[in-house]
Amino acid sequence: MNRIQNPTTSAEKAAAPSKFRVESGLFVTQPAHDYSHSLFGPKHYEGNYAYPLIVWLHAPGNDERQLVRIMPSISLRNYVAVAPRGFQTDDGTGGRRQYGWPQTPQEIQEAEARVCHAIEIAKQKFHVDDNRIFLAGFGAGGTMSFRLAMNDPDRFAGVMSICGAFPSGHTPFGRLDQARELPVYLAVGRDSTEYPPAEACENLRLFHAAGLSIVLRQYPCAQELTEQMLRDVDHWIIEQITGGADRVD
Repeated sequence: MNRIQNPTTSAEKAAAPSKFRVESGLFVTQPAHDYSHSLFGPKHYEGNYAYPLIVWLHAPGNDERQLVRIMPSISLRNYVAVAPRGFQTDDGTGGRRQYGWPQTPQEIQEAEARVCHAIEIAKQKFHVDDNRIFLAGFGAGGTMSFRLAMNDPDRFAGVMSICGAFPSGHTPFGRLDQARELPVYLAVGRDSTEYPPAEACENLRLFHAAGLSIVLRQYPCAQELTEQMLRDVDHWIIEQITGGADRVD
């Protein structure tokens, strides 16, 4: 099975501190005191076309440069994409800095600001369709994607969580009537111990009780990103755009 590896890639190792570029598309990382991010521009970009935008929330222990690894497996042509950096976390060993998405009220509010800022950056650089902004993430990034999309469902055309549980606490269904119109995609690893299928099934029952529409897919892997997952993300977004999705209602 092809998997998206987490170790630093050769492109990342060669990156200058301020930015880096990859030939098969445009990747730019901008470090900043408050809002570090990575930005992806599609290959053969056409300025007259309004592109769908993917906002990616990286996995725990990773950072915004995860966007470099996922976009070639999703699509190099179909989307503009942007990834804000999460919050610095302690790995407990005194080692390298790590970033994640804790679910405290203060950090939820700050995550909203970082996502909004990332969207504005993408719109300044590229022609983005305001009605086709998709929020996605892996692990805790997927959980935060759920959280932010439920808090502001009118802003997003869909939300995708890969191996990330639905959040609990702090009223995730505060705008339930609007959230019922939001397409939801959930991918789970069959052998994951961090977000096991049994917990995903509990989330599915919660979605059904809340009246949400969802696509749930299980993959033969553990808590990991695979190329098939990311290809399916591309297919699902295209289905939302073209109106051809089959959902579990």
